[in-house]
Amino acid sequence: MSEATEARFAVETRGHSRDLDAFVVEAGFDRSGRVLAFALGDGTLRLVDPLAPASWHESQVHDGAVLALAAHPLEGFVSGGDDGRLKHLGADRVVRELGAFGMKWVEQVATFPGEKGVIAGAVGKVVHLFDAAGRKLKELVHPSTVTGLALDAKGKRVAASHYNGASLWFVAAKSDSPRVLEWKGSHIGIALHPEGEAVVTAMQENALHGWALPDGKHMRMSGYPGKTRAFSFSRNGKWLATSGADAMVLWPFFGGGPMGKAPMELAGGDGVLCTDVAFHPREEVVAGGFADGLVVLADVGSSRILPIVPPGHGPVSALTWSPTGTHLAIGTEQGYAAVVDLSRR
Repeated sequence: MSEATEARFAVETRGHSRDLDAFVVEAGFDRSGRVLAFALGDGTLRLVDPLAPASWHESQVHDGAVLALAAHPLEGFVSGGDDGRLKHLGADRVVRELGAFGMKWVEQVATFPGEKGVIAGAVGKVVHLFDAAGRKLKELVHPSTVTGLALDAKGKRVAASHYNGASLWFVAAKSDSPRVLEWKGSHIGIALHPEGEAVVTAMQENALHGWALPDGKHMRMSGYPGKTRAFSFSRNGKWLATSGADAMVLWPFFGGGPMGKAPMELAGGDGVLCTDVAFHPREEVVAGGFADGLVVLADVGSSRILPIVPPGHGPVSALTWSPTGTHLAIGTEQGYAAVVDLSRR
C-alpha cells in the first residue's frame, strides 16, 4: 500500500468530508441517489445531497443508537434502533413509526424497492415484514436471534442468519415454512448471491460458510485472522469481497469456485485489517476500508489501486455506493464522514 500513501487521495480533489462527532453505524443513499444518510450512534440521521455536500440536515430519529439503515422502498430511509423502534424518515423529513417492540432492539433492516416493495426488520428471533405503505404483512419466527438479514434481487425471498445456520422464506407464501440451511455454530451475518445461486454467512470463528442453491452443497471459506463483518457480491455474482484480513479478500464464484479455488487479495501488505468492503453496483471495482481509516478502490481485472481517503480517521465502519455508482460514501467509528464524486469528467 506504499504507493497509495504517496499518491493524492480522491477525497481531497473530488470529495467533501465532515466530523459528525458520533460513531457512523451505516451510510446509505435513498432510491433516487440524491440524498445520502449517515446513521449515527447518537440516534440521528445526518442527510446531505451528494451534489451539494456543503449543506447538511440533522434528524433525531431514535432515542439511543441507530443500529440499522436501508433506503425506503419509495422515498427516504428506514432505520432500526436500540430504542426498540422501526422508523421511516420521509423525503419531507418527517419521522414516522412503523413498529415499536418494547425493550428489544431492531438490529437488522432490509428493503426492496417499488410500490410493491418490502420492508423487513429483525427484532430478536422475529423478522417483521411490512409493505411499502407501512402495513404489517407477517412475522417470521426463527429458532434464535436473527443476526443478519437480506432480500433477494427480486424481493421474493428473505434470508436470515441465526445460530446453527440460516433460513430462507418466501415473502408472499400463504403458508410460512422456511427452507433451513444447517451448519453448527454462530452465524453473524448473511449475503445472497445476486443470481440466487448461493447463500453465504459469516461465522463467529473467523470463517465464512456457504450453501450452493438449489442443491444445498456446503462451501467453507476460512483462513481469516479476524471476523468478517462485511461482505459484498459483485453485480453479476462473479466475486464475493470480504473484510476480516489485512487485504480485501475476493472469493471466485465461477469456474466451480469458491471451493478448490484460492481467493484474490487486493490492497494488502501493511498488516492493517480491512474492516469494510463494497462492490461498485455496475463495474468490477471494489471499495475497501481499513482499521486505520484508509479507503481505496481496487480494479479487479488489473489490481490497480486508487487511494480515496488517507489513514487517520479511525476504523472504517460504513462504505456505500450511490445507485448508479457515481458517488462513494465513507464513515468511521470516530465520526468522520465523506462523500466522493467518482463520476467521469
